[in-house]
Amino acid sequence: MAILEASHLVKRFGAVTAVRDLSLTVREGEVVGLLGPNGAGKSTTLHMLLGLITPDAGGIELFGLELARHRTEALSQVNFAASYVDLPGVLRVHEVLDVFARLYALRRPRERVAEVIELFELGAIARRRVLGLSSGQRTRVQLAKALLNAPRLLVLDEPTANLDPDAGDRIRGLLSRLARENGSAMLITSHNMREVERMCDRIHFMADGLVVATGSAEELAGRYEAEDLEEVFLKVARG
Repeated sequence: MAILEASHLVKRFGAVTAVRDLSLTVREGEVVGLLGPNGAGKSTTLHMLLGLITPDAGGIELFGLELARHRTEALSQVNFAASYVDLPGVLRVHEVLDVFARLYALRRPRERVAEVIELFELGAIARRRVLGLSSGQRTRVQLAKALLNAPRLLVLDEPTANLDPDAGDRIRGLLSRLARENGSAMLITSHNMREVERMCDRIHFMADGLVVATGSAEELAGRYEAEDLEEVFLKVARG
């Protein structure tokens, strides 16, 4: 079943076309990577898929619902995390999670907050203010916030960029396990090619606003006669 289906998306900013005729699908239980060099159009694509900006052409369906017509219902089953999104610095970690749990209108907000605190090993910092956390700790809080509503689609922009290798490895394993067990889907952008190789079932490579290649890591390496995904990335980025 397709959880997300984007068809022939176009987005222009003045004379610049940031995304041109982009189509992609994310299926239930699937982890999909969206890769490409800086300026390829990844962020613009994510913003369209999250309803933050409106495409100039094309359409987006989430869970079989047209995003343009059923925005609130569709996006209630989606969540997003990125290290560059600020959380309220004066609040304590448990307060941030409690606020979002209530914004998401969860039935048992306290119980769900306790669950994600345990899941992401946040107990030791739960009463610390966000302002005093390290970048890696803030990333874990962001991910915990994004899983509060048990989204059917989780969109992650560089999910482990600020984590040390050990924490990053554990978070990757946790996210992969959740996708398998819950049947939820993930769309991930990352410059960590090993992370993408480990987590993603399929990968879309973007360049100059276009999807130029799609397939598994193994399929793409074979198509580009590359040893690994990092070499594929370099070949795509350099044209």
